[in-house]
Amino acid sequence: MEERREEIFSRKVRAGKRTYFFDVKATRSNDYYLTITESKKRFKDDQPVFEKHKIFLYKEDFDKFVDALGECVDKVKNDLLSDYDDYNESTDNDYQSEPLDNDLSY
Repeated sequence: MEERREEIFSRKVRAGKRTYFFDVKATRSNDYYLTITESKKRFKDDQPVFEKHKIFLYKEDFDKFVDALGECVDKVKNDLLSDYDDYNESTDNDYQSEPLDNDLSY
């Protein structure tokens, strides 16, 4: 059975019907990595089911990942969505980052 790693720091971002979890974890040898989980609540037979997708990001890839993510976000914001600022202002209340509480339903 897989042993759960120690969580060092966590943030939760509620984004409409999705919730994103950013978790900093440590290995047994105190090496650190990040997990990014997208969680979507679905219903199957009238019962809630959480559909999850997870990415493991290791420290040697942090800079490359952040650079590529930033480039992609900038491309969409600056080149593809001419009204991004208007859109962002109208949805600000729907998207918020918060410390992770004890709700581990992801």
